[in-house]
Amino acid sequence: MNHNLLEQWDKEYVWHPFTQMKTYRESKPLIIERGEGSYLIDVEGNRYLDGYASLWVNVHGHNEPELNGALIAQVNKIAHSTLLGSANVPSILLAKKLAEITPGHLSKVFYSDTGSAAVEIALKVAYQYWQNIDPDKYRHKNKFVSLDEAYHGDTVGAVSVGGMDLYHRIFKPLLFERISVPSPYAYHMTEYFDTEAVKNHCLNELEKLLQQQSAQIAGLIIEPLVQGAAGIITHPDGFLKEVEILCRQYDVLLICDEVAVGFGRTGTMFACEQEDVVPDIMCMGKGITGGYMPLAATIMNDQIFQSFLGEREEHKTFYHGHTYTGNQLACALALKNIELMEERGLIHDIQKKARQLTKKLQALYDFPIVGDVRQRGLMIGVEIVKDRQTKETFPLQENIVSEIIIKAREHGLIIRELGPVITMMPILAMSEAELTAMVDTVYRSIQEVVLEKGLIQAAN
Repeated sequence: MNHNLLEQWDKEYVWHPFTQMKTYRESKPLIIERGEGSYLIDVEGNRYLDGYASLWVNVHGHNEPELNGALIAQVNKIAHSTLLGSANVPSILLAKKLAEITPGHLSKVFYSDTGSAAVEIALKVAYQYWQNIDPDKYRHKNKFVSLDEAYHGDTVGAVSVGGMDLYHRIFKPLLFERISVPSPYAYHMTEYFDTEAVKNHCLNELEKLLQQQSAQIAGLIIEPLVQGAAGIITHPDGFLKEVEILCRQYDVLLICDEVAVGFGRTGTMFACEQEDVVPDIMCMGKGITGGYMPLAATIMNDQIFQSFLGEREEHKTFYHGHTYTGNQLACALALKNIELMEERGLIHDIQKKARQLTKKLQALYDFPIVGDVRQRGLMIGVEIVKDRQTKETFPLQENIVSEIIIKAREHGLIIRELGPVITMMPILAMSEAELTAMVDTVYRSIQEVVLEKGLIQAAN
């Protein structure tokens, strides 16, 4: 296929997500044709280390033979049949497996296609749970709590519980009411003495809210340990556990959004495991199929499920579904993905590589524009600042972070920016040598921009 024609048609017909198309159409697009292991290969044959795991989803690498085999084996049986009124083999086996590997007594799985949909389902289930129990007693229990700078997806319900003004403000007239509580963003909360003080302030504010309004609150939704889209905001140790305790104390359902942090990304299969937290409802997606196909799931405890059981005329049914709910191809891939993670000891491997990365990342502080390096497992955020003392960031029009990202691509690495933050989200099975190459390339890219822009003393 002619490369120039593909570029022309891409700009003419494709609307890319989270992309200002005016800028995109003025640049040369990156068109990926193949993948091999940790690398993406474009139509011109250029190889790029996949430092964002193809938007945080890839687990074992591209073109993984065993995942390929699982897909082929399933497609030779059947590609799809509906779960509305019937069942299928892979969705049954995967639901059982998810119940086994998730914490506590989470056991009832509702499938969907995206993380946003998984969150939407969690919110609707949480609301209807209270109505099914006692619609008179709980008629006012219809609000949700989430953190400042929260990101839970892009459907209207998921946006409603989001706290990222840049992404969500335009849709405000469409959204239901959300109650915001402070996020423990310790790097920028300099009015508090240390991280522990930041944590305590945020927890105190949450408890005050729950004391006053718990009768109106159906659930609290949180990204466990790390707020990804907000710029890899890592929460202080113990914060999540205290949130769980408060939810139990004030009779509010705890929803853990593990879409970005689940399936090994933070160093355990699910992030909430690290603080022995068992949510009432958990959302998962992204890495569930190893980065092969769209699939998401919302898993909840039996107590919630039981509230939806009744006679037809009681209308306790959960009236929600997706055409491709529990799709056989996606579920077969998810089963094989989890099997490979267990067989290959990937969680232990991630923990080991994360410790080595921590040491390697410290070198980025050589540059005065690097204000903060945040890491949890193989989730990394590097905050770029104009002034280290004030933590002021560069104006968007100066394009400092964008230019670092472009430099990295020129050097064969694909990573992404989130506002002033460079994110590295490598393929989980990436080798130690490849991880080292990723950080070295980021170092080199920052260095080149610092020198070209004359930023040597800028942030001192």
